[in-house]
Amino acid sequence: MRFKKHLQEKYLQFISLKGEPHAIAFGSAIGVFVGITPTIPFHTALILLLCFLLKKNITAGCLGSWAISNPLTIPLFYITQYRLGKYLLGDISAGDLIVEHSLLNLVRQGWEVIFPLLVGGIVMAPFFAVPTYFITRKIIENVRKNKHVHGEAHS
Repeated sequence: MRFKKHLQEKYLQFISLKGEPHAIAFGSAIGVFVGITPTIPFHTALILLLCFLLKKNITAGCLGSWAISNPLTIPLFYITQYRLGKYLLGDISAGDLIVEHSLLNLVRQGWEVIFPLLVGGIVMAPFFAVPTYFITRKIIENVRKNKHVHGEAHS
């Protein structure tokens, strides 16, 4: 029940964001892109930097990252990204080097794990970020259109 309430709060926060639908949608896509990549200790800094430089909605970026990057999804993404990265780099050896899924363990194993993980993450991220842009833009436009039709103020 608390989880559902938390999701409702995030949704309400999201649809009440100020700014142009494009800037909000692009900010969300940036957040999802960064959230997918295995750069977890730097997610917020990367989102702030990219949204600031590209003049997109920072709050939408943070919400996008929060939605996609959480304790339930991170292990799945990292395993998939690692395997995809190994494949793309021509390493088709069986077995995973990732035994313990923690940032500290990944750092200890060095580039042998981190490089394929980054390659896989960067290749995978657009497949989530691009649809996020279009879906978010459509949601924001529809919510604002419905508010306008029903006589509610919006910005």
